[in-house]
Formats: sequence, C-alpha cells, structure tokens
Amino acid sequence: MFRRLFTVATLAVAAPAWADLPVAITYLRLEVDRPPVLSNLDPVPEDLGLAGAEIAVKDTQTTGSFLGHGYSLTVVSVPPEGDFPAAAREVLKTSRLILIDADPAAILSVADLPQAQDALLFNVSSGAESLRSADCRANLLHTIPEDAARTDALMQVLQRKQWQTTVLITGPKPADLAFAEALRRSATKFGITIAAEKEWTFDTDLRDSTMDEVPRFTQDFPDHDVILVADETDDFGRYVEHNSWLPRPVAGSDGMVPTAWSPVIESWGAVQLQNRFEAHAHRPMRGQDYAAWAAVRAIGEAVTRTNANDPATLRAFLLDPAFQMDGFKGRGLSFRAWNGQLRQPIAVVNARALVTLAPVEGFLHQRNEMDTLGLDAPESACTAFKDPA
Repeated sequence: MFRRLFTVATLAVAAPAWADLPVAITYLRLEVDRPPVLSNLDPVPEDLGLAGAEIAVKDTQTTGSFLGHGYSLTVVSVPPEGDFPAAAREVLKTSRLILIDADPAAILSVADLPQAQDALLFNVSSGAESLRSADCRANLLHTIPEDAARTDALMQVLQRKQWQTTVLITGPKPADLAFAEALRRSATKFGITIAAEKEWTFDTDLRDSTMDEVPRFTQDFPDHDVILVADETDDFGRYVEHNSWLPRPVAGSDGMVPTAWSPVIESWGAVQLQNRFEAHAHRPMRGQDYAAWAAVRAIGEAVTRTNANDPATLRAFLLDPAFQMDGFKGRGLSFRAWNGQLRQPIAVVNARALVTLAPVEGFLHQRNEMDTLGLDAPESACTAFKDPA
C-alpha cells in the first residue's frame, strides 16, 4: 500500500557501520504539481533543497568520523496525491530528526502527529508567518527565512537609499498574494509608501509583446521610486524590468531580491561553500538549498557539542542563547527561543551582485540586530515555546 503512496531512497551518504553514535536524518518532501509559467529559462531543480541537505551531511560526516558519529540521510518523497501524514508516521519509526519540505498545512500535519511529539522537525521550505506565530509548534524549528524577514530586509535597503515611494504588482497565485501582504506589512513597519497597486491579469504569452503591453500596464501608476513585484511563482516579474512606463528599478520577487542565499555572495568563505555545492549538484545553490544545509549543519553542531543524538538534548542545545553557528554570511546564526526561527542575515541581491546583507547598518535592536528582520518576540503569537525572549 505505502509503496504506491511514497518513495524512499537511502542516499550514498550513510552512517559507517562502526559508528558509536548513529545520527539518522530524513528529508521528507511533498512533491508539487507546478503550474506552467511564461518562461522556462529557470526551471525549478528536481533536487531543490535536498541537494543542500546532501552536501551538509557530507560536510558534517567529515568531523563526525573522528568522533564516532555516523550521519545518514534518507529521502522520502510523497506525490501530491499521496498520504503525507502516513509517510511521516513510517519515517518516525526509524528517524527522529526530520527536514520537512512541504506547504504549511502539510508541515503541521506532521508536527501534530502523536508520534512526532518527541521528534525534532525542521521547516526548510515555507516562509509562512503563521508557522512562527499562532501555528508554531514546539517540535518544529525553521531554517528557511520567514517571508517577513525577506521583505523587512528589502524595506531596510529602500529606506537606507531613500527610495520611499513604491508601487506594487501582485500575481494571482497564493504564494504571490502572501508575499504581497508581507511587503505591505514591511512597508508600513519601515515607513515606505505603496502609492498604488495592480494585479497581474495577463494570461497570454507576452514574450513577443512586452515592450507594448507592460508600458501600458504601468502607465497609470503615480510617480514612484521603485516597482515592487510579488511573483513568487516566477511567472511575470522578469518582464517588468526595463519595460515599465517610467524607468524605475524593480524589487521584490525580481530585480533586487531578498533571499536566504545567492551565488553572488562571495565573502566570509561563501565561495568555498558554493564551489562544494556546485561540484555536488552541478548548479548554483539556492535559498531552499541553504535552508536544508543549515538544518543539517545545526544538527551536526549540536551532536558534536553534546555527544548525543536524542531530539530533546539537541533541541535544548540549539535554543540555548549561547548557541551560534557559522553560516558563511559574516555573522553567527542562532535560533529564536520564542518561535524556533533561525536568525540569519538576508542577502539583498540583483542578478549579478550582492547589494548588501541585511540587517542594514543603522537599524538597531535592544537584543540582536537580526531581530529587526521578521517577527520579533512581541509581534509573535507563538506560545508553544517556554522562553518568550
């Protein structure tokens, strides 16, 4: 029965038979039927996210082999019509450390399983605010940045540049709408004006007519400094830049983009990480790859320091205020004790260069400047974590 619902593959990176302390990690993925988009120039890699976990296990096993720690990684991939909670229950029989690549509802369906209450789960795919707020779970940590952290980073950059008046174009997909709402909240938070909004309504192939259609679409916008684009499905954003009625920069899902990772990050040892990743996956590292890499590296750091593999010990170590992990971004990464979100700088990039790493200088916080990005403790409705600060 289950063979028809999901597939399981044990990867080549496996724990040595002689390991004194086995560390079994599972990458649990819900496959997605991706809708067609206007361009196929940047297809979504089939191993998005998973490749980051794979290279992290290889990196971590290098240290683990000297300590008697043996890391293994198993991937469980569930088709869209499959029974995701059933697959998770099978996984939980053999693994208590699980990276989840799925939508918010599917993530919660695993976190709420009775069998998962003493497991340690990592959200490596969803930036939904609810998972860090009212729908947070004590057994669920987040290494993918929340959407609000990305949009806050972008607004800090716009405020620093004094580009304070924007307009917003929003796509029709749920991910587009969620990102647009995050942009609105961040704009209010950092004093950026969204002077007008429009929904992207084209359902025809614009590749041959962008110079005609996009100027007309943007002609009635009031004067503005920047065009914000909410196009998380990568459908139309590429056609806005250099085709708008007024010659203005584009930011958001296209143009100047806030992201967890980009190949244009070159300092702090990032090139070495990128080179290792490209040698393994034969493509550049993306933000979701970085999130999965960070989750495995966090597990490895906790196992190394505690010499333990049980989820309770590892979770306590990761949420300790003293915990810090190198993330090749110039600052130590740590977990927020009030909702389990990994603090991390957000790269604001264009296609060929790093604009800056946020938080931007001048945006201060009483505890940690990275808490100027995303939900701060007073803003989060999370009550599952005992420590509120």
